[in-house]
Amino acid sequence: MGLTVKTRVSKKNLLYIPKSIAEAVGLREAATVKLTVRGNKIIVEVIPDPFDLALRYPKFVKISFEEFEKESEEMQHELFKE
Repeated sequence: MGLTVKTRVSKKNLLYIPKSIAEAVGLREAATVKLTVRGNKIIVEVIPDPFDLALRYPKFVKISFEEFEKESEEMQHELFKE
């Protein structure tokens, strides 16, 4: 199965997530999570931080600043219909 730990909910509906669970899923302070309700279950999914991903994992695209700027301007033009 997986790691299972019993915990409690506080008066203010705060849920304490034990360190072992947090470490198992890579949950850190100030992380963003997605909560989903299915029946009587609450599913908590960690949403990866894009900056953390950019710093921790290998780069797979090589782009110059000029190419990035051009792409950015095109996307802004498309989004905001300038």
